[in-house]
Amino acid sequence: MGVKQLFQLDGKVALITGGSRGLGLQMAEALGEMGCRLAITARKADELAEAKAHLEQMGYEVLTVVNDLSKTADIPAMVDQVLQRFGVIDILVNNAGATWNAPAEQYPDEAWRKVLGLNVDAVFFLSREVANRTMIPRQQGKIINIASVAGLRGSATNVTTIAYHTSKGAAVNFTRALASEWGKYNINVNAICPGFFPSKMSAGLLEKVGEQIIARAPLHRIGSDEDLKGTVVFLASEASRHITGQAIAVDGGVSAV
Repeated sequence: MGVKQLFQLDGKVALITGGSRGLGLQMAEALGEMGCRLAITARKADELAEAKAHLEQMGYEVLTVVNDLSKTADIPAMVDQVLQRFGVIDILVNNAGATWNAPAEQYPDEAWRKVLGLNVDAVFFLSREVANRTMIPRQQGKIINIASVAGLRGSATNVTTIAYHTSKGAAVNFTRALASEWGKYNINVNAICPGFFPSKMSAGLLEKVGEQIIARAPLHRIGSDEDLKGTVVFLASEASRHITGQAIAVDGGVSAV
């Protein structure tokens, strides 16, 4: 197989959670460009409709499913909708997530449960559902978990997102553990650990520490609208078929120094 063929995804079905905006939409664009049929989920119907129109204008086939992943009992029905439309799910991108900013000693119980529920519980329940329904029976699949460089180290002294950091550390080791179990089914499980990218979730934090991050990063920049595209295509494609259980930092080098 030639190198170009290794990266092609023609006809593959990719399910991207939180795919209506930000990093999720960026990755949907990338996978669509490489030939994937797309299923994107999010809580807000209006944002999904806007994303669908945007992706269809680019020439990609798109199914949207309004779904709140914090309601884990609804996950099987969401997967049903994708399978009814496409028959299979080849690629699962666990991107939807949440954060909450508060000092650890004052952190609300509700906030802890919300962040851990969406960033950890939902990722497991959806991965299990997709694997049992379509990946394990077919003995193939790619699961890509969107973790964070926040899962690789502690936080800066003026950053108070204990649940987010905890959840993303869990996502990194969840990736390793799941890869260890599901390699026998020819399912690759990897994680992407983005650094700072402009998004609705990161806007407040970037206002606080953005200049410090840029100064500290070896590449002296934060992420752009293009900077996750190559990584997600690589991990979704046969180019990464001998890679599993890995967490790739896409952060301008911040985690290396």
